[in-house]
Amino acid sequence: MTAAGASARRTAPGFRGQFRYGVVFLLVLLLLVFEIIAPDGDGTRAADVALAALALMVTVATSRAPGGERRLRALAVSAAGLVVVIGTATGLFPAGVAYAVLAVVAVSIPAALFGGLSRLIRSSGVTVQVVAGALAIYLLVGLLFASLIGFIAHVSSTPYFKEGNTSNGIHVYYSFTVLTTTGFGDYTPAAPVGHALAVLEMLTGQLYLVTVIGILIGNFAGRRMTRDGGG
Repeated sequence: MTAAGASARRTAPGFRGQFRYGVVFLLVLLLLVFEIIAPDGDGTRAADVALAALALMVTVATSRAPGGERRLRALAVSAAGLVVVIGTATGLFPAGVAYAVLAVVAVSIPAALFGGLSRLIRSSGVTVQVVAGALAIYLLVGLLFASLIGFIAHVSSTPYFKEGNTSNGIHVYYSFTVLTTTGFGDYTPAAPVGHALAVLEMLTGQLYLVTVIGILIGNFAGRRMTRDGGG
């Protein structure tokens, strides 16, 4: 394929929606902040699911699948998300369903991002979009553990924390203090399962920062230095 043909193919309708991982990052960041500041309730959980579904829709729309397949997947995500949002907002679904759906989305988005990120790195190297996608995955790790904490707290007969029952905002706040190993110590898991999750999250967060984020940022900075230096 000639350079002109490749350029035309990249600008064809099937390619225009790809690699918008900055949008995914911003949506995930918005979801994170909203979960922390919004009060608990069916309406809040419905909004959480709506934001998470929207982030997944954008991710699916920027995947490496053919255009028709991407549209079908996006429609399926939107339909499923709408059902859960309505069921949660009306109280038809218990809080545990919302926490489970958020956990599934927090796994599904990185899984969908991985193929597109790998393709983008192979074709263009480490770009701003790649870094944004990798950071979105990091935030989703924290949200995944927060959703697991919320689910366990909801189905358990005893409080998850020694400090007593807490809100979903506290779950997210606690999750990111563990993920970043900040360790304020204001909340402590009361059961061994909570201790195990905390250790797993700490290890995951540090290994991800040191390996994935560290390597990507280093390569991105190196490419900019080489380009600015005319190398």
